[in-house]
Amino acid sequence: MLSCMKTELKETYACVPSTERGRGILISGDPKSNSVLFCNGRSVILWRLDRPLQVAVYAEHAYNVTVARYSPNSEWIASGDISGIVRIWGTRNEFVLKNEYRVLSGRIDDLQWSPDGMRIVACGDGKGKSFVRAFMWDSGSNVGEFDGHSRRVLSCSFKPTRPFRIASCGEDFLVNFYEGPPFKFKQSLRHHSNFVNCLRFSPDGNKFISVSSDKKGILYDAKTGEKMGELSSEDGHQGSIYAVTWSPDSKQVLTVSADKFAKIWDISEDGNGKVNKTLSCPGSGGVEDMLVGCLWQNDYLVIVSLGGTISIYSASDLDKDPMSFSGHLKNANSLVVLKSDPKLILTSSFDNLIVKWIQGTGYCGKLEKKVNSQIKCLVAAGGQLASFGFNNKIWRASLEGGQCCNENEVDVGNQPKDVSLALDSPELAIVTIETGVVLLRGTNVLSTTNLGFTVTACAISPDGTEAIIGAQDGKLRVYSVTGNTLKEQAILEKHRGPITVIRYSPDVSMFASADANREAVVWDRATREMKLKDMLYHTARINCLAWSPDSTKVATGALDTHVIIYELSKPPSDRTTIKGAHLGGVYGLSFTDDHSVVSSGEDACVRVWTLTPP
Repeated sequence: MLSCMKTELKETYACVPSTERGRGILISGDPKSNSVLFCNGRSVILWRLDRPLQVAVYAEHAYNVTVARYSPNSEWIASGDISGIVRIWGTRNEFVLKNEYRVLSGRIDDLQWSPDGMRIVACGDGKGKSFVRAFMWDSGSNVGEFDGHSRRVLSCSFKPTRPFRIASCGEDFLVNFYEGPPFKFKQSLRHHSNFVNCLRFSPDGNKFISVSSDKKGILYDAKTGEKMGELSSEDGHQGSIYAVTWSPDSKQVLTVSADKFAKIWDISEDGNGKVNKTLSCPGSGGVEDMLVGCLWQNDYLVIVSLGGTISIYSASDLDKDPMSFSGHLKNANSLVVLKSDPKLILTSSFDNLIVKWIQGTGYCGKLEKKVNSQIKCLVAAGGQLASFGFNNKIWRASLEGGQCCNENEVDVGNQPKDVSLALDSPELAIVTIETGVVLLRGTNVLSTTNLGFTVTACAISPDGTEAIIGAQDGKLRVYSVTGNTLKEQAILEKHRGPITVIRYSPDVSMFASADANREAVVWDRATREMKLKDMLYHTARINCLAWSPDSTKVATGALDTHVIIYELSKPPSDRTTIKGAHLGGVYGLSFTDDHSVVSSGEDACVRVWTLTPP
């Protein structure tokens, strides 16, 4: 009988939508529940606008997902990926799969449900001539022929009222119009002189609009496909228009562009548009502030930038500053919780990004770094930060008022493998390189010691007098540190794989180590005997390890996507497992208090879990 603790997912800090330079992205939503859908890697993110810490993730696609949409009755979601597959799955009880179809031979760029929820039209890239396909949602059988495009089709839309129509647009500068069902080609509309990026029917079914990289937006009659008018060039966009979305009352549209502005246009009955309001989203004005996606849902205007920042305006009060959310685009590979402020969580990713989160509120800004370098590992102690990437340098900074100060880089002469800061005097750091260790005080290299074996991981005691070095051969070597010299004290053997992580317990009476062969061990520091062994419940390499502040629990996170929490007072078999904590693997782990664990991983999300006794 297992007497393990209960775990509950308390908060999720979502990743940001995957974006691509020179392309619009699709975010879609469900007006009934106020949730929006966007894609990152192989995940579809279901995100509540009114409750941003409630995030669900669908991760069943084998390839990167490009688009996802709710069915008209909000019961189903259809999502398409770069391999041409569309999956249809339920929005409730564990996302049960209804159907999977191979729709195109290349990537899917857009899809749309018919208003009765019976048919789906999808478009994208295909070999030959099939760039658009419409099919029955329950059987996958075709409902028409879609000729007329010669290159990748970027967007398609279904007229929301009868008689049904489908329009599509793409890289051949064409807008094609189809009547049906069964759908057949009616006409090509050649009013654009560059890629046509997005096309949408108005909710009342009277008009549709196409926007293009030629900076124009053109309105058409939804029943006949004839051109009605266009968006005025007066005060218009100065760059490619990537996306467009209608207001619920069909009287206005919102457009976003590479010129870094979003514009709201009033659409007249005769199909012409003039600018009502220009919105500039917060940012530094760099390339990452180009706007690539938008959604008008109820009273929310959702705008996404190339850098992944999501700005949310209120349609009824446009002068109010928008709420901004951001996060990681790629693997959140390191996570630190500051002892001075346990509610503040810092996570980092390879793309030189450090994000601040506050438990209970979520996204709290990015740490601006002057030094542009990739981040492979981030550590913190006593207000000091240190990180390294794929060069020979260690980046150091102090954290003051939530910002980086006194930034410096130290060249250690070799590619760093691990870094550890002494908690009581964080100026002192130990860095492992392939052949040995480097001791740093601030930005000065005190010594470089060749140890004669391949080094993988390290930890330095809070007072800086002891260091534990992990090796490729699975042995732990304990050294005393005096001045700038290391003296070997003991060799500990138990691990059967390369050591990946070593951590001292907060009360400094123990330390824990983990290896690439799935095993973790807790050692007594004084006797150097094993205190807890046979912690062998992962199925792949252990990436990270954390102690609870009271030193009674150890948590491990691994490539197998699970987090396992062990209590030192119980045998390892009475463990608590959080299965599938992060798609692709867990890379960052820490306790914020004795009953809360925070984790980050390959899926670019950060999650807070609460532990309750059985």
